[in-house]
Amino acid sequence: MVGFQLVNGLAGLLIVTSLLVILARRPGNSARFYALQSFVLVLIFLALAEVSDSHELYLWSASAFVTKVVLVPIIMYRAFSKLDDPKLGSGAIMPPALSVVLAALVVILCFWVVSGVALPAAAAIKPALAVSLAHFFLGLGCIVSQRNILKQVFGYCLMENGSHLTLALLAAKAPELVEVGIATDAIFAVGIMAVLGTKIFLTLHTLDARSLTTLKG
Repeated sequence: MVGFQLVNGLAGLLIVTSLLVILARRPGNSARFYALQSFVLVLIFLALAEVSDSHELYLWSASAFVTKVVLVPIIMYRAFSKLDDPKLGSGAIMPPALSVVLAALVVILCFWVVSGVALPAAAAIKPALAVSLAHFFLGLGCIVSQRNILKQVFGYCLMENGSHLTLALLAAKAPELVEVGIATDAIFAVGIMAVLGTKIFLTLHTLDARSLTTLKG
């Protein structure tokens, strides 16, 4: 039972780190907070591996550490730290206080939804499952509420971490090949989006997503 409490407690930290990623003004800081969040995710995988006796999750933890804690943040930091659009500011459509309130409402709603789940495998991890669901919607909200193209990339990363946690909670004994594939997909996705974001900035000299309407024929 203590192990599941640890899993649920660590899952709660993901919401805090998500807000840090979303509210950080500079993409370089968002990359650091994303690395911190991914490290917490790895700790959750290790705790799950212990309580569920799933040796597959140990490999999953190792691959997630290499890809999400090390490689993806390095790619994002190196690609984004030199890109800045002073005219865009933070790029957020809504003020930070409202973002925090909406995030809290999303978490409460997800807890209410998950409370009705009757799966035996989810009985002890409902708080963590609710967080994983809320985490996905926070990432989606980041994409919708940010005008900064680079911050939208981080929104995708948050969604990916949320879906990653959901799978780990409900399918801890998934085959290793599946787990490693899921852990490494972010590298290719972020790499492609980093190249596109850099090209857009060099072409339009702005990171404002609204400027992409100028590319219409």
